[in-house]
Amino acid sequence: MELQDGIRVVGPDGERYEEVLTPEALIFLGQLHNTFEERRGDLLAQRSERRGRIAAGEDPDFLAETKHIRDERDWRVAPPAPGLEDRRVEMTGPTTRSMTVNALNSGAKVWLADFEDATSPTWHNVVAGQLNLIDALDRRIDFIAESGKEYRLGEELPTIVVRPRGWHLPEQHLLVNGTPIAGSLVDFGLYFFHCARRQLDRGSGPYFYLAKLENHLEARLWNDVFCWAQDQLEIPRGTIRATVLIETITAAFEMEEILYELRDHSAGLNAGRWDYIFSLIKNFRTRGQRFVLPDRAAVTMTTPFMRAYTELLVRTCHRRGAHAIGGMAAFVPDRRDEAATTVAFDKVRGDKERESKDGFDGSWVAHPDLVPICKAVFDEVLGQHPNQLDRTRDEVDVSAAQLLAVETAVGDVTEAGVRANVRVSLGYLDAWLGGNGAVAIDHLMEDAATVEIARSQVWQWLHYEVALADGRLVTRHLVDSIVEEELARWRQERPSTDHLDQACDIFTEVALGADYPSFSTIEAYTRYLVTATG
Repeated sequence: MELQDGIRVVGPDGERYEEVLTPEALIFLGQLHNTFEERRGDLLAQRSERRGRIAAGEDPDFLAETKHIRDERDWRVAPPAPGLEDRRVEMTGPTTRSMTVNALNSGAKVWLADFEDATSPTWHNVVAGQLNLIDALDRRIDFIAESGKEYRLGEELPTIVVRPRGWHLPEQHLLVNGTPIAGSLVDFGLYFFHCARRQLDRGSGPYFYLAKLENHLEARLWNDVFCWAQDQLEIPRGTIRATVLIETITAAFEMEEILYELRDHSAGLNAGRWDYIFSLIKNFRTRGQRFVLPDRAAVTMTTPFMRAYTELLVRTCHRRGAHAIGGMAAFVPDRRDEAATTVAFDKVRGDKERESKDGFDGSWVAHPDLVPICKAVFDEVLGQHPNQLDRTRDEVDVSAAQLLAVETAVGDVTEAGVRANVRVSLGYLDAWLGGNGAVAIDHLMEDAATVEIARSQVWQWLHYEVALADGRLVTRHLVDSIVEEELARWRQERPSTDHLDQACDIFTEVALGADYPSFSTIEAYTRYLVTATG
């Protein structure tokens, strides 16, 4: 399909796609692209330049040029929008049809409809996910799966918050004059165009989570996108609300500035713990052994540099009247394994108790069975209050050195840790190539963020030939042997999969090569998902 203004759809057609890819919606996307693509490109170039400076020895710090924003005591973000006053438990997951119904029936206060790390960006997932949101708002998403299971919406539904892809990802099935539109603008634009009015009609609004931001200028770009989009559809400015995930080490030094840039559209900040660890490794991976982390399982939220990050986030948010939302506990229950489920419940409960006592206003879960646990924990602290905005945490004082104190992570690098990283990477990438972006592996919910940690750790351990706890070194020979063993293990567990060889190729490139790609999925998307579906 090709329209005026150089807009072209190169993805294959599918059932009911025309309801999402209307000429009017595509023109809206084309206008978004033409208005903001140059700025997006400039900001991505600035990201690369800043990473180069950090690699050369420059540490991130609180910005001198924005000190006046941090020092000004009187500014606040907009008050909570309808449906976002109480966020004590938020359910996250991809926008597949079954997940949409399960999440909306989960009892959570908010459903994070995720087009980002929990979604494999196949063309079908991108378009069908938008269609599922439209159908959910129109209450016509009930269906019967091939297994015979019925999926039907209940009466009370949580508030929907959509997470578009990050600024760095293209959508190569939609072109403007031959150039791909940013995936972030596609996900935002289609949802806003089709669902903003629908949400307003039901007493809610178009709400978003913003992923992978690295500084306040990227937040400013989103704010300008919001203003432009609201003006185009004649919706009052400030109707959109957005929660920013603080999941990069550079953004951690600009939390107040990010809130300030989005203040009329802000719904708070979220502690995106997994991407945060990935960002730290990515930026400091060549800065010496001080920045080498132990096994992923040893880097908990009580590790001092991680605790400094979350304490600063709560203080920053509440000082400005914004919600502070906790991160996702990766543990998931397994209804076939009672012992594993008990462990998962206990770990999730402990994680949420820490967050609620620290002042967070709510937190994430990735499985419906965990919603009651998270809700019960926050009920104990909140009672009838919708949030903890009155807890301003004035006693918190976090320095730049504390945020960068990676050496406070206590633990070893072990063969089990290397093996777990290899296993998760291969298993997840295999599923991702097959169209599944949220995968339970060994009782943990894995998504693109956790795989980025896994492959980054392997790359860094290899780069320094780190010593294992038993004295052996992490060498290419050792990792290659583990890859071979874990591939064989996955072939036994998933005999019908067609993607393990491709998954191994991707892992070899992003974890074992001399170069370090900034993201695992950019080249893999182009090489496999675009050619497979476009």
